[in-house]
Amino acid sequence: MASASAFAPLSPVFTGKSASVTPTSLFMGEITPKTIKELRENTGAGMMDCKKALIESDGDQEAAAEFLRKKGLAQADKKASRIAAEGKIVVCTEGNKAVMVEVNCETDFVAKDDSFLGFCDKVAGAAIGVEGDNVESLMSTEVGGETLESSRQAMVSKIGENIQVRRMASRGGEGSTVGAYVHMNRIGVLVELEGGDESLCTDLGMHIAAMNPPFAVPEDVPADVLDKERQILTDQALESGKPAEIVEKMVEGRIRKYLEEICLVSQNFVKDSGITVGKYLENNGAKMIGFSRIVVGEGIEKKEDDFAAEVAKMAGGSS
Repeated sequence: MASASAFAPLSPVFTGKSASVTPTSLFMGEITPKTIKELRENTGAGMMDCKKALIESDGDQEAAAEFLRKKGLAQADKKASRIAAEGKIVVCTEGNKAVMVEVNCETDFVAKDDSFLGFCDKVAGAAIGVEGDNVESLMSTEVGGETLESSRQAMVSKIGENIQVRRMASRGGEGSTVGAYVHMNRIGVLVELEGGDESLCTDLGMHIAAMNPPFAVPEDVPADVLDKERQILTDQALESGKPAEIVEKMVEGRIRKYLEEICLVSQNFVKDSGITVGKYLENNGAKMIGFSRIVVGEGIEKKEDDFAAEVAKMAGGSS
């Protein structure tokens, strides 16, 4: 004879919500430390966020992951206006192509975080396969089944800072030699040569990182830049009262000096001040094609915190 317990009603599975129990909820997963941990490992979200997502999703792992993804989108949108001037320059080389990407965050603490650094490496690895230097195209690239933009939004949700992939630059082509140099994760340089080798590119990258020449060779200097400088020098020389023919010779001499100062190949090489970069290239059987230089946070206006004013404001509010 069957026992009375065989006819007892099924006990509901509690999912963390208050007392409403539906037929559907009876078959949903329980919310336990194990299921919270599983969701956290799959999404990278915080423990409390995972618990809340499971409660909202009746313990369904897939629905909870989708809940977190949507939350991440909202958080990413909210944080997008915050200043992100810290970060890292990351590079990747493959064959005769090199690429570097600037990935920004808000604090130098996050710039050293393993999750952030892993995201940077993922972005650089994808960038090597992107044609051109378009960040939007890069962020639409899929890695591991999701776009880099989705990964970025998830990183914002996980870390809690505004994270942006701001700029990228690539160099290389058929028959050229490319190399990269990154100084303290903050200054990145790509060098492209005709001839030479990767170590030569690295040496030149070190010089470019330190000296920041505006142009590689005189031919790169735009005509309007030269015209403006020539006009300034001409006006200065005419004020001295010298004849026009003398002024013309003076100006051309000063223009040559100006080009030497602003062009990489004319600068004294940092590792051997006795020769110019151009001579160093010549000694190594190479010619300069061009370079790209990116500095983390360059051009971003950083917020300056006035601690004294903040304290005074707090004191005034409490009186």
